[in-house]
Amino acid sequence: MEVIGITGSIATGKSTVTNYLKSEGYLVVDSDKLAYDALTIDYNCIKLTKERFNLGNGSIDRKALGHIIFNDKQAKLDLEEIIHPYVINEIKKQIENNQDEKIIFLDIPLLFESKLEYLCDKIIVVYLNEQEEIKRLMKRDNIDETYAKTIISNQMSIEEKKIRADIVLDNSQGIEYLYDQIEKLLKGS
Repeated sequence: MEVIGITGSIATGKSTVTNYLKSEGYLVVDSDKLAYDALTIDYNCIKLTKERFNLGNGSIDRKALGHIIFNDKQAKLDLEEIIHPYVINEIKKQIENNQDEKIIFLDIPLLFESKLEYLCDKIIVVYLNEQEEIKRLMKRDNIDETYAKTIISNQMSIEEKKIRADIVLDNSQGIEYLYDQIEKLLKGS
């Protein structure tokens, strides 16, 4: 079994890649979904997050929490300290429980930032230059350029991720070009 990590930066096209892989029958473990689960179904993570960020009763307002952590580096680190152990444990369970798969893909946007390279045999970076990334993020989330840049600045630069990658999927030339690259990758695996 081969474990391949997929990363990139926000709005570079990771979801397009992972959705394609899923449609082709591959197992994709989604760390964002696991982080969502941590804040919606894991009692301990919910309790610690509410206490740390003084969020009161009811469900966690993820949009409000996002504004807090993207504007306060310590708050971001605190949240990661709460939810990352849950997410990492769940990823490891998925790997362990699916040993019969030829390939397992791990969709981990903060793979390098969280130092999770050790989980992967290879790492794919979905690449898009930062100017295009900003435009796509603004359009996708209906936000202004300043907030888009703030969000992006909270991640390792896409250029640094590109350097660290074993495989780079270039998402700057349209979806068909991206799909062709994925197909070539899958044939080589």
